[in-house]
Amino acid sequence: MLVLTADRIKKLRESKGWSQVKLSKKLGITRSSVNAWEMGVSIPSTQKIVELALLFQTSTDYLLGLDDEKTLSLRTLTDKEIELIYQLLNYIEYIKNHNQ
Repeated sequence: MLVLTADRIKKLRESKGWSQVKLSKKLGITRSSVNAWEMGVSIPSTQKIVELALLFQTSTDYLLGLDDEKTLSLRTLTDKEIELIYQLLNYIEYIKNHNQ
């Protein structure tokens, strides 16, 4: 679980284009703490797992390796962005149904 959590934190951080320093500032911790998490040397506290999940818009279960599904929070999106996502999902479903 420790290695999986470490890998997921690093991948999520990199997907945002954030450095370890930027993530550490957002969490109010040292860069070396983030580095230790990503190296699998230590694991974030329960509070920091929750904060990471909120920052990365995923679930704590995903971060801890209990779930392989990464979630997407629609809370930070505009109505127009949400509508575009639904249109894309409908289009993907349409393509799937017509390629069978």
